[in-house]
Amino acid sequence: MNFKLLLAAGISGFALTLAATAAAQTADTGADDAEAIKTAAEIVVQAQIGFRNRSEDTEPKLVYDTDYFQRFEPLTAGDALKRVPSVTFLSDVIESDGARLRGLDPGYTQILINGEKVPGSNADRSFFLDRIPAELISRVEIVRSSSARRTGDAVAGTLNIVLRDGYELDGGYVRGGALRFRNDKVVPSVGAVYGGAIGESRILLGANVQGRYNPKLKTSLRYSDSPENNPNYATDDFVNREDQTDTRDGMDYAFNATWGLNTGGTDVELSAFYVRNDRKESERSFEYDDPTAVTGSVRGTPAGNLLTDNANVNDIQQDNYSLAGKLKQEWALGKTSLKLGFARFIDRQDETEFEVDFDRAAPRFTGDLTETHIDDRELSLSLDHQFDIGANADIVIGGFLQNKDRDTDIRTIRQRFNLPASVHGWNQFSENPTGFARQFDPSAPEPGSVNRVEEDRRDAFALIEGKSGAFAWEAGLRYESTRVRIEDQTVAPALATQRNDYDILLPSASLKIDVTPSDRITLSAARTNRRPRLDYISPARLLAELGDNDLQGNPDLRAETAWGGDAGYEHRIGSTGVVGINFFYRNITNLIELANTGEEGSEGSGTFVLQPRNTGDGNVYGVEFDLSTDLRFIGMKDTGIFGNFSYLESDIDDEFGSRRFNGQSKYVFNVGFIQNLPSYGAAFGATYRKQGGAFDRTVGEEVTTNYGGDLEIFVEKRFGDSVTVRAVGSNLLDGHKDEVFNKFTTIEDQTDRIFDEYEIESERAGPVFQLMARVAF
Repeated sequence: MNFKLLLAAGISGFALTLAATAAAQTADTGADDAEAIKTAAEIVVQAQIGFRNRSEDTEPKLVYDTDYFQRFEPLTAGDALKRVPSVTFLSDVIESDGARLRGLDPGYTQILINGEKVPGSNADRSFFLDRIPAELISRVEIVRSSSARRTGDAVAGTLNIVLRDGYELDGGYVRGGALRFRNDKVVPSVGAVYGGAIGESRILLGANVQGRYNPKLKTSLRYSDSPENNPNYATDDFVNREDQTDTRDGMDYAFNATWGLNTGGTDVELSAFYVRNDRKESERSFEYDDPTAVTGSVRGTPAGNLLTDNANVNDIQQDNYSLAGKLKQEWALGKTSLKLGFARFIDRQDETEFEVDFDRAAPRFTGDLTETHIDDRELSLSLDHQFDIGANADIVIGGFLQNKDRDTDIRTIRQRFNLPASVHGWNQFSENPTGFARQFDPSAPEPGSVNRVEEDRRDAFALIEGKSGAFAWEAGLRYESTRVRIEDQTVAPALATQRNDYDILLPSASLKIDVTPSDRITLSAARTNRRPRLDYISPARLLAELGDNDLQGNPDLRAETAWGGDAGYEHRIGSTGVVGINFFYRNITNLIELANTGEEGSEGSGTFVLQPRNTGDGNVYGVEFDLSTDLRFIGMKDTGIFGNFSYLESDIDDEFGSRRFNGQSKYVFNVGFIQNLPSYGAAFGATYRKQGGAFDRTVGEEVTTNYGGDLEIFVEKRFGDSVTVRAVGSNLLDGHKDEVFNKFTTIEDQTDRIFDEYEIESERAGPVFQLMARVAF
């Protein structure tokens, strides 16, 4: 605690010292650099290689324009971020949804769209980046440390997805093509973007329709014990094998628009984006009592191997939209900025699971229906004012208001009955368990599944920034006040309404030193936070949720907090290249971990009621290296290389001992090249990505995850000044996702390594090929 107070005092003192120094200086840093408007042909026909930008902001920030990604034709923002430092995913193969900056859980990373927070369907408050088509993106920014300008929900850092606006494009282009998958399925991809002037204002309109498809194949082998207890487990303890096809098929529809007017000292902008995801996830699973046999008979017959047949279908419709208005006014007393935004995420899912169990005297049919409806709305208002305190420095003061309302309604219903004894094989019901489905009764809520969360935030901040010679700096304080109200319809009336209030003070400071015109050092320190998971703050008790243990919600949870720092060095290579290295550290306290209440669980002796509580702490640290340059220094100016490597470490203690933060890979790297052939109007390139293994441990389950390498290759041909055609192959090594599950029924069993089940699962989806053309007009 003394260290934290000392650090806060040091940051504040640093700010006051810089303010006093700044007042005597004369350099002017108040003006914003205007970005040049590109023509549509410049975006469509890339005659030059794209490199990582060198940000001039004081805070440590990496900037990647769309030029850096476009030639590999990423489908989503998540696909684009696979090529930047320290971003990992624990997604299914050929998918990139929950970004894990520095390997940490997605809830530790702040996701912004055009600098503003957006809601998502996930209970950990994270936003899946595969919701944003890459074609709408202007650039992505990785902000490594926090600033008082932004909300402090950025323990791992911030990913800001900046969409195109009217001041970036003059003209338009259309894009069209298709993607081909392992099973010869072809899906379309089309889009169009236009930007131009309307009188003194400018507009941009963009639309995209993207087919989404993922034909995964999974195999699971299950055992009653593990190799750590029995070296012969593969033969002695075999239980069953599951073969599964898991196909995700859908369409994404996206639209964004901006209107802007800049007249002297007044800057007005209105913007909107909308994304709809329509998809169906279909799983068909067969369990066998043999490691290799695939017969269709049931146990008890001469060739009997089939144990269960399961069909799971989830119809998903998600709508995500945002509306924003911004006004900036320069006047005699400085610059005033006002922002008003509304964002909404609607998630509707209807999931059915039908199973026939043949491993019994009379085959049994089970049918489940789960209806999910989540509606998350955020209304925000921010106001800040910047005024000079000398010729080379300014102070910014401001406030932020956000009202968040989240309604969750999840209801389930089950059917179960024995089938006639004559039904003894999969061919008896048209090769699908759905043949036995009956009309479902009205669904009903389960504990914790119907609730409303109202979260109101009131923030105030102040910062001072400026430049003096080779030094640029920023230091500030942000005060965040949160009021939470939870209404749960599944608990007793006396517990149905709960309230929780908490306040956090977040200091931050950054220093940039231009040692030479080519060499730069950045130093940053900040306090950040992570708010509790929304499903943890319900007062409901979920029976047998963690193995055989119950989970009791905790409305009194407070945010986790972290003190951290970044130290980086960056060197410019020629006029375009850059190489950098960064060291980071985070000390996270008030960690939300599951604690044993000591109360016996609903499953009887040996089980307990567990509850999330603010307890313990952990450390996260590592080093990040990135390189982006051409090879003109060896006479190869048309050859660009890029690469990054991040070594990620952490330590945390839980009920079972020491471990890394759940899901954090030990490393992630990406290397590649682009070769331009100017005389042929062509280019080609390749990129290879690999991330290290990750381990998760919670009560009742431990998971180890490993991925194979991901190789992508593109070939491009340009026609004149307005047409580009690209062929891209991704997942060319057919990389596998391999998981090992240790499952336990009680805490005592997990401590004593007495397994309920040991499972090995492998998943693959095959290479993906796409052909894409763009035409500028």
